[in-house]
Parts: sequence; C-alpha cells; structure tokens
Amino acid sequence: MHENSLKKLRNIGIMAHIDAGKTTITERFLYYAGVNYKIGEVHDGAATMDWMEQEQERGITITAAATHCIWRDSRINIIDTPGHVDFTMEVERSLRVLDGAVAVFDGVAGVEPQTETVWRQADRYGVPRICFVNKLDRIGADFFFCVDSIRKRLSCAPLVLQLPIGVESDFRGVVDLLRMRALIWNTSDLGVTWEEVDIPSNLRDFAEASRLEIIDNLASFDDEILEKFVAEEEITVEDFRRSIRRGTLSSEFVPVLCGSAFKNKGVQPLLDAVIHYLPSPLDLPPIVGVEPSNGSDAVRKTDRGEPFSALAFKIMSDAHVGRLTYFRVYSGALKKGGGVLNSRTGRMERASRLLEMHANDRFDRGEVGPGDIVAGIGFKNTRTGDTLCARDHPIILEQLEFPASVIDVAVEPKSKADGDRLSKALAALSEEDPTFRVRTDTETAQTIISGMGELHLEVIIDRMLREFKVDAGVGKPQVAYRETFMSPVLGHTYVHKKQTGGLGQFAVITASLEPLDAGSEFEFENRVRGGAIPKEYIPAVERGFAEALTAGPIAGFPAVGVRVVLTDGRHHEVDSSELAFKLAAVAWMREAATKASPVLLEPLMLVEVVTPEPYLGDVVGDLNSRRGRVLGTELRGSAQVVSALVPLAQMFGYATRLRSRTQGRASHTMQFDSYKTMPSAVQEEIVSQIRGI
Repeated sequence: MHENSLKKLRNIGIMAHIDAGKTTITERFLYYAGVNYKIGEVHDGAATMDWMEQEQERGITITAAATHCIWRDSRINIIDTPGHVDFTMEVERSLRVLDGAVAVFDGVAGVEPQTETVWRQADRYGVPRICFVNKLDRIGADFFFCVDSIRKRLSCAPLVLQLPIGVESDFRGVVDLLRMRALIWNTSDLGVTWEEVDIPSNLRDFAEASRLEIIDNLASFDDEILEKFVAEEEITVEDFRRSIRRGTLSSEFVPVLCGSAFKNKGVQPLLDAVIHYLPSPLDLPPIVGVEPSNGSDAVRKTDRGEPFSALAFKIMSDAHVGRLTYFRVYSGALKKGGGVLNSRTGRMERASRLLEMHANDRFDRGEVGPGDIVAGIGFKNTRTGDTLCARDHPIILEQLEFPASVIDVAVEPKSKADGDRLSKALAALSEEDPTFRVRTDTETAQTIISGMGELHLEVIIDRMLREFKVDAGVGKPQVAYRETFMSPVLGHTYVHKKQTGGLGQFAVITASLEPLDAGSEFEFENRVRGGAIPKEYIPAVERGFAEALTAGPIAGFPAVGVRVVLTDGRHHEVDSSELAFKLAAVAWMREAATKASPVLLEPLMLVEVVTPEPYLGDVVGDLNSRRGRVLGTELRGSAQVVSALVPLAQMFGYATRLRSRTQGRASHTMQFDSYKTMPSAVQEEIVSQIRGI
C-alpha cells in the first residue's frame, strides 16, 4: 500500500454497551458501501458480522469480527466488537490495534456502564473517537440528554455536528450544522437516498446558535478559524473539516452525530465522518516497542521500508482452514510464505497463507503492509498479544494484560473418546480466548474451566458441544475464590533429604514469605550469596514456589499476593538436582503457608441497576441483603441508577429475581471490580461446604 492509499485507509472499531446498535450500524455500512446486496438484521439472526450460531440465537455479538468496505475512494477496515461485559477482552484487544473508533449510544439510555468501560479502554490506548447517538426513533429518545451524559459521565467535550429533525416516531432526518442544510431520508429505498432541503423554520435559530458553538470550540485552539471569525470571513466546510479533524486526533473534543441505523437514517454522514475525522495510519505517531536484548526503546514508522513488525491480537479456530492468527501490521511488508520471528518465543514462524477477512469469509492476499489488518495461517506457536517481527530487527510491542477469571465450572467427559475431544477443544478455545482458563483440580482430578461470567462460560460450553462434538457433564457455576496471607514468615528453613538406593535427593532452602496486596500475583527474589545454592537450581526453586501456590492451604484455591525472598540454602555435589530443589520449594511453601495466617478472598462485582423510581427501595434492600455495599444512586432520565459492590457468590440468579421484583422493568450489568477478604463466618461456611463437612 503506497503512501497515497495509506492516507485513504481507516482502521476503526465500533464500540458500545450491549444493544446500542453496533452490529446494525456495521450492517448498514456494508449495505450502503455496496458490499452486501441486502441488509442483514440482528433480530432475524441474519447479520453478516454475527456469524456464529451462538450470536445469531442470542442476538448479541460475542467475537470481534473483521470486515472492510470502500467509501468515497477510501478503504475502511471495520471491527464490530461485543457489548456484553463478559466479552470485554474482545474489545480490549481490538482497540489495541485500531486507529479510531465509533462510539455508539442508545438515544434513550445515553451513556451506559459498558460504554464507560470501553471508553476508558480507548482512553488507555489513545484512540480518537466520534460519537453516534443511535435509536432516535425509539419512544423516550432524547438527543440532548445523551450529549449531556457524554459530557458528564465520560469527562470529555462533545462537539455536536448534527441536530435531529423530529424525535421518536417523528424522527425524519438531521440538520448538518457545517453546511446548514437539512437531510431527510427516503423510506422507500431503505435509506439509500436522501433529500437536501432548507432547515425547518422551527429549528433555524437553534441551528444558528449550535453552529456558533462549533466555531467557538474550534477557535479556542485553531488560530485560522479564530482569524476568519473575527474578520467576518466565510468559514468554508473544508475549514471546518480540517479543524475538526485536528481536534479529534488530539482528543480536544469528540464529534457527535445522530440518527437511527435500524430505520436507515444518518448512516451515510457517519461514514463520511469516519473518512473526514478519524486518523489514517500515517496520522499516528510511530509505534514504540522494546528491544528484547537490552530493554531499550525501539521505534517503527508506518513505512514499507522499515523492518517488519505486527501484533497478533486474536487467535481463532476455523473449521475449513484450521488455526487463524489475526494481526495488525505496523511497519514493513510480509509476503505469502515469508518467515517472521515471534519475539516472545524467539522462534521463526512461516505465513503459509495471508487472508483478508470479511466476517467468516476470506480472500487470499499475496503481500501485506503497514496498516493492514489480516489473518495468517501457519503461525503454530503464536498467542494473543505476541509480536511478529523481522528476524534481524526484533521488537516487543506492548503486551496485552488480561483480567482475572471469576467463575469456575467443572466439566467431565462421558467417555474416553470424549476425553480426547475435550482436551483438544479446551486447548483450542483457551488459545482463542486468553480470559478462558483451564486447570485440573489436584485433589479431585476434575477439569475446571474458568471465565469472566456466566454468559462467557455458557457460550464456551455451547461451542464445546457443537463445534468440537464433546459429550460432557457440566457442573454448576462456582465462584473462583483466591487465597492470600496476612502474616509474614521470616527465615523458614526446609530440608529435603531422600535416599532410595541409587542417587539420593538433597536440598536445603531458607526463605521468607511476605504478603503483598490482593491485586498482586507472585513475586520472587533471589538473595542467595556465595553459591550456597548453585545458580542453575534457582529457576527450579522459583518454579516450585509458583507450583505450590496453585493450591492454597485453606481450600485448594490459587494463592495470590505473595512475595518470596530466597536467602540461603545448602546443596550436595552428587545428590542435589533441579528436581530436588523444586520439590524442596513446593514443600517449603506448603509449610510456610500454614504459618502465614491464610485467608480466603472473594471476587466483588461492580453492579449497576437501572430501575424505575417506585422500585428503588426494593432494589437497594435486596442488594444489602446480598452483602452488597451501595455506592450511590443517581437519576438518569426518568430512571434511578443504583451502583453497588456485591460479592459474586450472591449474584447467581440475580437477573430473574430482579425481574420478578420490578415487574420486568429493571435491568442490571455487572463487571469484576476486585478481590477482597471475606468475613470469617462466611469463610468458615464456604470451607465446610467445599470439604463436604
């Protein structure tokens, strides 16, 4: 891709709360850009981007699908991301490789909890955004309430570029404030055409005032606009667009547009805004990574002449072609059949095929270059978050961090053949989804799978049964508790000594255990001096400590928030080995853990309930009865919003209970907040349940 065509490339994501209309907007993009000959509807299970059976049945997006379209000579690569909080990592890893985003808002609800989550994720990666207030045809829709909620709840400066004409069932089109024209869509041809007419007389004064507000905002950082305004010269549409683009890329403000994607109104101006205001790969600063050999900064410019660098952001199993690795190219070029270095493993990988994706359809590419988002076949050992780069110019781009999984389920294959299929299925699914984890319970030998929420695990299990044909028994969802320690253990020594006829096993370890805060995992420090333990055995000691922490002393849950400092030890020239020191470390940790005042930690969920006023007392009372701590309530439109921290163990079946208490009129969302120590009485009860006392 040459520089000129790179200028005309947009890599965008569509992000929002569940049910705000992301997939519907993507479908309209594809229809109006001529990619699809008919509009796929989410509620019919016919959306191009929701191609998984589970997505079509539930009417939600589960996996971030990639596609592209051509609009006004520009190519737009689109990733349609999920809105449900259980699949928030799909959004996270998509935002990492995107250049811009369209944030979609429900015209009735405004900013919702998951909108805030994805907005903060976009802030973290510095992704420029434009906003689209959707569903203005719905009863209760209020464009200005939405704009106000964007300003207050997302702490940003909305720049309103359009005004709605009519509202609810009377919504007909929008006022374009830059050109001061009204756009009215034709309903007879599914919104393909629209008429440009004069602004309705009842909106003209308000439109003039809103346009002055745009000029005022732009003049605060753009001298050219300020000079033209003061000199009373005409500010052209091109002047506006240039200035708005600058402000959007520097996050001075976010442009706000409006419409109703389902009713085919307002989509084409949104496509125009993507081209006018969101960045091309050339607008972004060069990507900065780390040189693996010395840890210094390594910079790659968006240029084919630079060494190749790309970030793998998604792994998928495809029934037809096998393992697909999605990656974003930042610099250099890669030809089909070419080799690249995986800088995490230090091994070479070969791109046997390069594919351009359109949801689950694919087209072969001979070569890829900067700005391309494609999938490759042949990357056998690549995981999500790995950097692919030129062998002679290694680089590590920013690693992705994945949140803790909070719900466990036991799965049991029905037969030996099912056991083999289960192993393959779990390996493939955990490669695809880093928030899905698999472990074996050491005491019961059961396979335990962990995920981000009930829906997450439900979808995983459904895919296991359908795609991988695994016949397995599935237990009830259980809370993924953790263990930690409250007291330090200083200078504890363990002697490991075994003689079994041949070579013996000998290892002595002296170390200290220090509690860290619950958000930390495991830290290890080696302070052994004078060769008391030979250097080659130190990694085995660290592995032994880490292995012992996978099952804590109270109830066998993983232990976190631990720092171990190895201070001394002894070895034997003949009888010491890596295995001896690893076994000594495991036993040392088990002994020390019982002395360190172990406690159970439980996951707390941030719960937000949107309820009509009459049910507020009931909702708050119910959350309190679940050991919840109400953080506050606020009025949003005509509804009350309750925020609370509630232990996950108390939230199973909450959706059904909430519906029955509020006659189906309240809704809730929840997401993981943190791990906290639980009350001792509750801990005793849980431990006795687990041990079957």
